[in-house]
Amino acid sequence: MNDAPHVLLVEDNELVTGAMQILFENAGYRVSIAPSIADALGIGKADPASLVLLDLTLPDGDGLALIDPLRASGSKTFVALTGRDEPETRERCLAAGCIEVLIKPVSARELVARTSSFIDAGPSQRDSWMHPDEDPR
Repeated sequence: MNDAPHVLLVEDNELVTGAMQILFENAGYRVSIAPSIADALGIGKADPASLVLLDLTLPDGDGLALIDPLRASGSKTFVALTGRDEPETRERCLAAGCIEVLIKPVSARELVARTSSFIDAGPSQRDSWMHPDEDPR
């Protein structure tokens, strides 16, 4: 297995995952794609991710439902990718354990730069990005 940090893309849009896979692989990351909750659970159990990028709306449920089981399997950092730009959505994602919420469409440069900083940070630095009243899980 490659020692590069593992990025798990949980997204059911093939055009989006194809582009993101190229971006992250070109940045030196190992990438897995899961178009559903079931696929993400299987991949995450077998190969925990340094970063999980979660779409909220998946064919078999809410992407946020993956956070606890993937964290229990060893995945470290969760970032929500959503087209929903409402404060309630952001609050729900952060409360579920996401360290960041990125609104689609997000530029390729911003996506790689922002998420790379999360991958490269140690656990104590990741926890410092959480708001004081949030549970860093």
